[in-house]
Amino acid sequence: MTKVAIATCAGENVDPDSPLLLAALGAEGVAGELCVWDDPDVAWSNYDLVVLRSTWDYAARRDEFLAWARAVARLANPYEVVVYSSDKHYLADLASKGVPVVPSTFCNVGAAPEFPEGNFVVKPCVGAGSIDADRYGPDELARARAHVARLHDRGRDVLIQPYVDSVDERGERALVFVDGDFSHAMTKGAMLNVAPPERDVLFRREQMSAATVEPDALALARDVFASAGFTGLLYGRVDLVATSTGWALMELELVEPSLFLSYDDNAATRLARAIRARVS
Repeated sequence: MTKVAIATCAGENVDPDSPLLLAALGAEGVAGELCVWDDPDVAWSNYDLVVLRSTWDYAARRDEFLAWARAVARLANPYEVVVYSSDKHYLADLASKGVPVVPSTFCNVGAAPEFPEGNFVVKPCVGAGSIDADRYGPDELARARAHVARLHDRGRDVLIQPYVDSVDERGERALVFVDGDFSHAMTKGAMLNVAPPERDVLFRREQMSAATVEPDALALARDVFASAGFTGLLYGRVDLVATSTGWALMELELVEPSLFLSYDDNAATRLARAIRARVS
């Protein structure tokens, strides 16, 4: 029987998508197994395919994660995609190609931060689940500088963006793609307006709801994929926000995005069939 490893991180019930995907794989005649990415006892070569899913603890040790990903012979999404999408410097690349991106200032280790007027967000360039991200007002510059300094002290480059006010009322629009095709859309509520998460959690809790995708949002999402230049992606998620001039890209998630499979009746089956097609 075909065997597929679903790469995750250590912990109980880490990803609510996992049982749905495992069940859908079984229905398609594929044996799926959850495997912790940094478990030295896993023989990755015994699997026909390794599918990246909830590897959410890699952010503070990206080099180790990339070394592991490079060593996996059959990985989806593949290694070169992981390198690109795991560091938010990709936003500068996409902006240079004409993609409307939320204005982004990169403050690499050793540089002094420059903050925009009004409310803004400080986040690490390598991060997951909005951990180590926070929102600041114009009267909180000292706190923001301290935040940047903490990240720099840990060797982490920083991304600074103006806070997009529409997120408070409309949230972000998350568009999920499977095997290159649009699957379903979600509205993600504002996470940086709630209390900071407790220590040692993997992600901030998200307020989610299913959404009907707007045609212009879908068109932009497709443009984002085209501009990134990768083909044959198993999955991907494009997070957009509404601005006064139209939709803008917040993030392109190609490594370990939540895919919110429970919000669409056919999403898990769609993904399982795409996986089966790669190993049959």
